[in-house]
Amino acid sequence: MTTVRPYRSDDRTALYDICVRTAHDGGDSRHLYPDLDLMPSIFAAPYAFLEPDLTFVLDDGERAVGYVLGTADTAAFVEAFRSSWLPSMRERFPALDGPATTPSEVMIDLMYRPERMLLPELAAYPAHLHIDLLPEHQRKGHGRALMNAFLDALHRKGVGTVHLGMVTANTPARAFYDRLGFHEIPVPDPGPLTYLGRGTDRAAEPGV
Repeated sequence: MTTVRPYRSDDRTALYDICVRTAHDGGDSRHLYPDLDLMPSIFAAPYAFLEPDLTFVLDDGERAVGYVLGTADTAAFVEAFRSSWLPSMRERFPALDGPATTPSEVMIDLMYRPERMLLPELAAYPAHLHIDLLPEHQRKGHGRALMNAFLDALHRKGVGTVHLGMVTANTPARAFYDRLGFHEIPVPDPGPLTYLGRGTDRAAEPGV
């Protein structure tokens, strides 16, 4: 039976695997980033480390096959990422001493610029999230179940709004977020991303 539950430390290997297999526009990223710890070290592990109470997994009875994770306060997360997480990454992923020239170097550059998450247009949506499911577990209602767990946790903390940044080219993801009541947040020069936001009160969801 597939269930949503809080993250545990023994989910770490599965968490990394899910991230790697969904990090390229929702698909496998192994051909782009040879070091399989790179993408999880930016987009998954720091959240589980810094805010484990906002990390949930989809468990198929054998292992985690999806997750949702994030922060209740993006500004505080950026500060904690720089002070508590980034120092542990410096030996494995040293800071660049020149322009990024490979996909991996582009991501390492992002790792060292957590302040990129602090956009004035997102200030009214202080929480943010990442959600990923292995392909074989998508389009079965599991994404909504994960999202509900995360939204409920934020709501209990008194956090009223949340945002996310998605790769604009990932149109299936956009359709999923639209169904959950997310709306676009205009951001000047967003690059390859689209920013979406919504309230954490699930009573306001379409169809609820």
